[in-house]
Amino acid sequence: MAADASGAPASATPVRTGADELGAPPRAAADGPAAPLRTAAELRALSRAPGERRAVVMTMGALHEGHATLIRAARDRVGPYGQVVVTVFVNPLQFGAGEDLDRYPRTLEADLETAWEAGADAVFAPAAEEVYPGGEPQVRISAGPMGERLEGAHRPGHFDGMLTVVAKLLHLTAPDLALYGQKDAQQLALIRRMVRDLDFPVEIVGVETVREADGLALSSRNRYLSAADRAAALGLSRALFAAREAAPLGPAAARKAARETLAARAARSAGGALGGPGAPSDLDAPGTPDSTGTPDGFGGPDGPCASDGPGTPDGSGAPADPGAPDGPGASDASAVRGGPSLVLDYLALVDPADFTEVPDDYRGEAVLAVAAKVGTTRLIDNVLLEFGAER
Repeated sequence: MAADASGAPASATPVRTGADELGAPPRAAADGPAAPLRTAAELRALSRAPGERRAVVMTMGALHEGHATLIRAARDRVGPYGQVVVTVFVNPLQFGAGEDLDRYPRTLEADLETAWEAGADAVFAPAAEEVYPGGEPQVRISAGPMGERLEGAHRPGHFDGMLTVVAKLLHLTAPDLALYGQKDAQQLALIRRMVRDLDFPVEIVGVETVREADGLALSSRNRYLSAADRAAALGLSRALFAAREAAPLGPAAARKAARETLAARAARSAGGALGGPGAPSDLDAPGTPDSTGTPDGFGGPDGPCASDGPGTPDGSGAPADPGAPDGPGASDASAVRGGPSLVLDYLALVDPADFTEVPDDYRGEAVLAVAAKVGTTRLIDNVLLEFGAER
C-alpha cells in the first residue's frame, strides 16, 4: 500500500474532511468513490481513529434506494466523523439447487457510486475465494428451528448460509453496529438471535422497509417483473396494509383482512383485470403508504446475504384456500392464486422472537409476513403489527 506525504500508509478509501457550514456530513477529499477493497488484508488496513464508531451495511449488490437508505441511516448513527463500510458479496451458501445465483445481478460500478453518494467511506467487495479460501466451509452456523420455518421451509439451508457469511463479515469488518432491512424480517430476527446467543460485540439495527410510491417494497428483483406481474405483486402490499388497518381489532381480524384482500385480488385477476395493457395496477385497500420508509437488508435477495435476503430464489408451495378459518397455523405454507401470475407461498402472523404463529388472543408485537412467486420472480414482504396497545 502506498504511503502519503507523512509516511503513513495511504488509506484505500477517501478521507472525510470537515463538515460544511450547513452541518452536512463531511465529504471525502476525493471527487468520487474509491476502488473497492478486495481482500481481508485491505479491510484490516482500513484505518480508524480512536473512539471512531464503525457501521457496516451488508448487501449482495444491485444497490437501490432501499440500500441507500440503510447507508444513510448508518451515517446518521455514527455521525459525520464515524465510518461506514458497505459490503457487496453474492454469497453462494445462501443459494440452493435451482436458485438464481448466476442470474443475480452484478452491478459493482453502479453500486460504488450509489454507496458513495449515500455516505459510505469504503466498499468491501471480495471474491468468493477470498471469503471462503478453502472452498465451501465445513464448519457453519446453524439457524436452528427458527431457520426451518417460513422462508427456511421453502429454502432449506438458506439461513445457515446467511448466518455463516454474516458471522464472517462481522468478524472481518469489526463494526460497532450493523444495519439490516426490516423487509427481510426473518433474517433480521435470526441475526439478532445469533448475536445474542453467541455474544457478538455488535449492535444490530433494523431499518424500516422502503416502498415505491404505489406501496411495492423495493427489491433488486422488481426489475424482473413484467407490467402484469407488477400489477399482481401489488396484491401483497395491499393485503399487509389491510391487516394493519384491522390490527386494533386483534390477530383474527388482521388475518381475515389480509386474506380477504388477497381473495379480492384473485377474483379481479380471474376476471382478466391483470391480463393485459391498461389493466388496473392497484387494489383498493386502506392504509396504502407513500414512498417513504426504509430499506432492504443484507440477507434477502437484496441484502448482504441479500436482503429480499441474499439471493431469494424461486419458490413453490401447495395452493391453499384463502378463505380457510383464521387461527394459529392456518396460514402456514399456504398459497393463494391471483390469476396465472401470482402464487403465494405463505401468509403468516408470527411472533418476531421465534417466528411461530401467534394465537388469536396474542398481545404484543407481531410480524405479518408474506411470500409469493409472481411470474417467475419470488417476492417477500411484511409489516410489523402491535396487538393489545391502548387505542
